[in-house]
Amino acid sequence: MNLGKETETLEFKKTTGEMKEAMISISSILNKHGIGTLYFGVKPNGDICGQDVSESSLRDVSRSVYESIRPQIYPAIEEVVLDGKHLIKVEFNGNNTPYSAAGRYYLRTSDEAREVTPEELKNFFVSNEYREKWEKSPSTASAKQVDKNTVKSFWQKAVSFGRIPEGRYTCPVILKRYGLVNGDNLNNAGEYLFGSTHLVTLKAAIFATDEKLTFLDMKLFEDNIYNLLGMAEDYILKNIRWRSEIIGTERTEIPEIPVAVIREVLTNSFAHAVYNSRTNHEICIHPGMITIYRLDEYASNHKPEDYMKGNYESVIRNATTAKILYLNKSIEQFGSGFKRINSLCKDAGIRFSYESDELGFKFTLYRPQRQSDIPSVTLDVTLNGTEMAVLAILKQKPDSSRGEIADKISKTVRTVQRALNSLRDKGYIQRVGSKQEPRWEVLK
Repeated sequence: MNLGKETETLEFKKTTGEMKEAMISISSILNKHGIGTLYFGVKPNGDICGQDVSESSLRDVSRSVYESIRPQIYPAIEEVVLDGKHLIKVEFNGNNTPYSAAGRYYLRTSDEAREVTPEELKNFFVSNEYREKWEKSPSTASAKQVDKNTVKSFWQKAVSFGRIPEGRYTCPVILKRYGLVNGDNLNNAGEYLFGSTHLVTLKAAIFATDEKLTFLDMKLFEDNIYNLLGMAEDYILKNIRWRSEIIGTERTEIPEIPVAVIREVLTNSFAHAVYNSRTNHEICIHPGMITIYRLDEYASNHKPEDYMKGNYESVIRNATTAKILYLNKSIEQFGSGFKRINSLCKDAGIRFSYESDELGFKFTLYRPQRQSDIPSVTLDVTLNGTEMAVLAILKQKPDSSRGEIADKISKTVRTVQRALNSLRDKGYIQRVGSKQEPRWEVLK
């Protein structure tokens, strides 16, 4: 007889000789799920092997639980007979997390227990409590404070992608069907996804260099998650380079970074953010890279590279939000974000990196260099920071006045004039307009 596979709440041990490992499994399951079952007398593959069961062996299990697990729990321990073989069955539960085994803390991952630090465990519980309670809690917005056009756009796309069946939908039907209302109010998930209260903020900027010093453009968007995702994608696509290719008999415009990569990174960032306060997202476009940043802690105990290389259970911080974005095809699959980003970037030859600290998570996409971005080997000229900033502005807007440039780079008009003269002397620009209406042509 076979009891099947071990799971996150079911553990097998061949004999009570594995008592120490059993206590570790119990604590890890309690910390992750609060309830579980353990059998002595079953092989890891689920085959029943049986073991000697006596009053003494049952007491040994009870004593080990009493001495090892803190806070104390009171499991149900009994002898069972399956397929003619004797087993010890331990059923346990507890709500006083975190639980330790012999003074150490563990979390269940798939069918294994992983030791964690107290800080990791704290982050896990904070994230878990947020995930379970926040989305379903009622917001202060009434069900009427919904962006009806956005909800309609959602269900039309979801139907066209075959992820919800065709039918006659209305806003109330969609909100109720996908758990976005709580009585007469939108719940938090409903307000942040489709509300008209503009709770989520997106800051987007273009910088002259790869440092956040001189910006060429800056925008502030305030809207719901659904709309901001579209705005974020549009802003990036309008401000990166495109090339033309003839495919068959048609000319096709191709972005330097594939749309699928940009969309996956953006959606991953918005789906996993913490939305229990006014939430900020940030996009910075530099000459050499694009950074996408969210102001909260990374959601999982596993690092992004773990998800890229292995098959770990994903931590879905906002389950309702993720489901809506999946139905809309913004997310291709649940829990595969980093693996998919890694695959898409490899296929496109795009480098990326990421940084995480207690304040936020930043994902960086490195822009491919064009041949024209690479200085000629015959040009041995170094530009200073001011000259680089001025040149970047002229590339964006050749008819910029000295005053406009000075305002953007926080320099005096005299400093800007010196930079213009230097750029002209070094062969980077030439003036093609009159003194009254100056216009600069960028040569390099």
